[in-house]
Amino acid sequence: MMRNTMRRITLYFALCLTMMASTTFAQEKPKDGYFTTKDGIKIHYLIQGQGTPVILVHGYTGSAYGNWFRNGVAQALVKNHMVVAIDCRNHGLSDKPDGPTGRGKADDVIEMMDHLKIQKAHFHGYSMGGAIVGRLLSMIPDRMITASFGGSGLPEVDQEMRAKVPADKQGTDPQEAEALRTLRIRRAMDLGMSKEEAEKAADAPRPTPAAAAPSAASRVPATPTPAASQLDLSKLKNLPMLAINGEYDRPMAKTHRMWRELNNFTNVVLDGKSHNTAIMAGYIPELYITSLVNFIPTTIAGNKALSRSA
Repeated sequence: MMRNTMRRITLYFALCLTMMASTTFAQEKPKDGYFTTKDGIKIHYLIQGQGTPVILVHGYTGSAYGNWFRNGVAQALVKNHMVVAIDCRNHGLSDKPDGPTGRGKADDVIEMMDHLKIQKAHFHGYSMGGAIVGRLLSMIPDRMITASFGGSGLPEVDQEMRAKVPADKQGTDPQEAEALRTLRIRRAMDLGMSKEEAEKAADAPRPTPAAAAPSAASRVPATPTPAASQLDLSKLKNLPMLAINGEYDRPMAKTHRMWRELNNFTNVVLDGKSHNTAIMAGYIPELYITSLVNFIPTTIAGNKALSRSA
C-alpha cells in the first residue's frame, strides 16, 4: 500500500514537473540566428523549441517576430515542435538589397534549411509567405512533410475552371483599416523611421488609389503566378495541405483548385476576418492558431469538403 502511494506521488510530481517545464519552455524567448546567402545577403531568423521543424514564412511588409511571435502562433507550435521563423530578405532584421518594395525569396528558405541542417520540415506561410511556400512545393517537395497557407493558397490555373469558382463574400472586417495602419507603422519603423515619423507616414493621404495598399480582393491575381501555373498538383495530391483565410479575403478563389485536386486538404475560413485581421496580434482569432496546431501533428486523409469554420 505504502509503495503504491509513493509511486502515485512520484508520478504526480513527475507530471507536474513536465507541465511546468513545458510552460516555462514556451515562455522563453526565441534565439536569434543569422546566415549569409550565396548572393551575399545576410538573413536573420528566430528559432525556438525542439522536435520536428516547423518553418514559418511571414507576409509582405511583415517580420518573423511580428507575424508569428507577437500573435502567439509560434508559442503554440513550440510546445511540440522546433519553430524556425525567417525574416525574408528586405524585411525585419535581414538585409534589404531591394529597398522598401523588395520581396522575399524561396531560395533563402532552402539555404536556411541547409544552414541549420534541416532535411525535412512542416511549412506555413502567410500571404507573400504562402506564395513562397507554393514556390517551394515546386522546388523541394521531397523536403516537405506538410504545406500550409494563411491569407493565400493555390488558385485555379485553367481559365475554364476559374470561371467555376464559387463567388466569395464581399465586404471587409470593420477593423481592417486600423490593422493596416498598424502594419504600415511597423513597416516604416522596420525601415528606420522613428515611431513619430512612422505614424505620420501611415496617416499621410495616398496620392492615388493605385498607390494605396491593395484591397483584400485585389490580392488574388487575375492570373496565377508563374510558379503556381507550373505546379503540378497531381504529383502532390497526397501531401497534407491546409489553407486558412478570412471570409472577406477571397478564400474560394484561393483554394478551389486545392480542394479539387488534392486528396488531403483542409480548408478553414475565418468568419468576419479580412487579410490583416486574420493574422495580426489583437485581431487574430483563436481558430487560426488551433487549426494550424491541430493540422500539423494530425492531418486527416481524404478531406475533400469545402469546410467552413465559425
